[in-house]
Amino acid sequence: MSTDVIVTIDDVRAVGLCVNGTRVWFARHDLDFRAFLRDGYAADTLLATGDAMALRVVQYARAQQRMERD
Repeated sequence: MSTDVIVTIDDVRAVGLCVNGTRVWFARHDLDFRAFLRDGYAADTLLATGDAMALRVVQYARAQQRMERD
């Protein structure tokens, strides 16, 4: 499975997670939330946290990318 997907705030919203909670999550994992809002984050970076929320969002983003390719 490709890991070069860039996850964006739109992906976070699409899976039903709130922006404020995501901001707290980024702080807890020492990730730059403003950079995420501006540029997104590589799926691998989010998955490296080992967090279920990251897995959920990455799975969604990867599925979206597959649909766009097909």
